[in-house]
Amino acid sequence: MNYQWYPGHMTKAVRMMQEDIKLIDLVIELLDARIPFSSRNPDIDRLAAGKYRLVLLNKSDLADPGANQQWVRYFSEQGAAALLVDARSGAGVKAIENLAQTVCREKLERDRRRGIVNRPIRAMVAGIPNVGKSTLINALAGRACTRTGNKPGVTKGKQWIRVGRTLELLDTPGILWPKFEDQTVGMRLALIGSMNDEILSAEELALDLAGELSRLYPGSVEKRYGLTGEAKGHELLAGIAMARCVLGRGGEPDLPRAAAALTEDFRSGKLGRMTLERPENEHREVM
Repeated sequence: MNYQWYPGHMTKAVRMMQEDIKLIDLVIELLDARIPFSSRNPDIDRLAAGKYRLVLLNKSDLADPGANQQWVRYFSEQGAAALLVDARSGAGVKAIENLAQTVCREKLERDRRRGIVNRPIRAMVAGIPNVGKSTLINALAGRACTRTGNKPGVTKGKQWIRVGRTLELLDTPGILWPKFEDQTVGMRLALIGSMNDEILSAEELALDLAGELSRLYPGSVEKRYGLTGEAKGHELLAGIAMARCVLGRGGEPDLPRAAAALTEDFRSGKLGRMTLERPENEHREVM
């Protein structure tokens, strides 16, 4: 399957960000802790050139704890301020405001020398679709100030949100980039729900997921569904269908529904805390 999704509204969103970046001191980039490299949009690096940067590894509660620490060390070694957060529960969220102050300390000192005090840091919250930007802003502001959803593209407009006295946030729509040169990146983005599921084959996506998990977490799928042996491909989906009693006409396994169940169990963490990428296996620059 060819993994590609770049609807027209993303082109408009990029143009909006190009204009808004002039107003920004700090770019807060949310990554999905399960795929920190693949969830980094290279266009954000271009747009944020010359701005202070803060990387948040969101959904860290769904990611492998050991891998989480590896990624924090990796980003730190690359000179990037990084923090593990779980926007849904609020874990790590309280540390963001102070860390933003630390990252922007040179700017704040310049302001003080010029007699400018109590001016909040203006930050843009950026990232790919469905990475949790709106949920993060809600957690920071302490109220439901932005719309959230579990589908990519829910946030289409822009809005400023004041967080305490020291930080103002600009929410932005989730954006991908026009072409994935590496289809593995596209596949991993699809697995975490950053693409529209309606344009994807549920069975092919689930089989790609099964291949990733067989390599990184062998036996995890079989354990979840009580399967024995080492079934692969459509036989694996059939086994999941039988275990879940997901059957079609004549009692035949309903493979599309079984595939959707496997993908959703990964996304929700029911298969366990898993990370599909490790720093030592990736060779792209951080920023």
